[in-house]
Amino acid sequence: MSELIISGIQQMGVGIPDVHQAWKWYREYFGVDIRIFEEAAVAALMLPYTGGEPRERHAALAINLQGGGGFEIWQYRGRIPQPPAFQILPGDLGIYSCKIKCKDIKATHDFYLQKNAKVTPIYKDPSGSDFFYITDPYNNIFQVVKGNEWFSSGAFPTGGVYGAVIGVSDVEVSKKFYADILGYDTVVYDQTGNFEDMDQLSAMPNQYRRVLLNHSKPRKGAFSKLLGPSQIELIQVIDRTPRKIFEGRFWGDLGFIHLCFDINGMDIMRAKCKLAGYPFTVDTSANSDTFDMGEAAGSFAYIEDPDGGLIEFVETHKLPILKKIGWYLNLRKRNPEKALPGWMLKALRFNRVKN
Repeated sequence: MSELIISGIQQMGVGIPDVHQAWKWYREYFGVDIRIFEEAAVAALMLPYTGGEPRERHAALAINLQGGGGFEIWQYRGRIPQPPAFQILPGDLGIYSCKIKCKDIKATHDFYLQKNAKVTPIYKDPSGSDFFYITDPYNNIFQVVKGNEWFSSGAFPTGGVYGAVIGVSDVEVSKKFYADILGYDTVVYDQTGNFEDMDQLSAMPNQYRRVLLNHSKPRKGAFSKLLGPSQIELIQVIDRTPRKIFEGRFWGDLGFIHLCFDINGMDIMRAKCKLAGYPFTVDTSANSDTFDMGEAAGSFAYIEDPDGGLIEFVETHKLPILKKIGWYLNLRKRNPEKALPGWMLKALRFNRVKN
């Protein structure tokens, strides 16, 4: 293979204290009710980020079939996941918020108000677009924004993951990283000043530089229609020294633990990241042709962004479509540039989990 393919954001990793309790909430509030896999196992390959020891965990990957990335809902077993030792503020280094796409901002805001969710007022971003925040029971903050592209129709007001709000120490350095490595090469806005939503979230006024990035090239590959386009928002606090969100903690502790991209061409990505100065820190394909994730299989790798935030790459080899009849898709036998047919992905509805 001669070309690297990025299909989109596969999932946001969320460290929580109880997989099933959290997933029930995410189904009810974000519609991520399609199980891709669920597995209890030992995270034996993440030693750089788990204190040098293999750690038992239980994880589930779930998606909203209307489109967008999924959630990898992740729970330690045999260890109590640790919260941050300080209040996380906008501009602290790492993934501050997960973007969720919706069809209509006002209607979605009303939907959450009717459910007595913890939501903010509706704000306007520097481009004039409406958005708001919702906080889950574990103090994770999600930014709900308008999405224009949908994989399938449905009654639920939101789709899945649409991107991330990431605290950075130097916007210019991070902007180059997300453009060169992940294709977010278009600046939607770049504004410095005070922002009402940031002041409310931090309960104090600070100066921020705020940059929203899109990708100019449409995503392609097997899951590109399902995952759709996405955004990265970089936040640099100007008049406060930021702290690392995962300072003194392990990957898998409470909060947003990584942002994962579905790719094809792991060898090309490895060489590209190394050349750019961001070598793989975890690499399953270095020792194995494929990595078994129970109901799914593939290879995965991690790099750190300029401030140490974790970016995961997954090359999917096997996907369960309809497990009841043993229908598993072998993606190695397909043209990697070609999107999977809609009818095939929509068959994932038979893996729906209901509350």
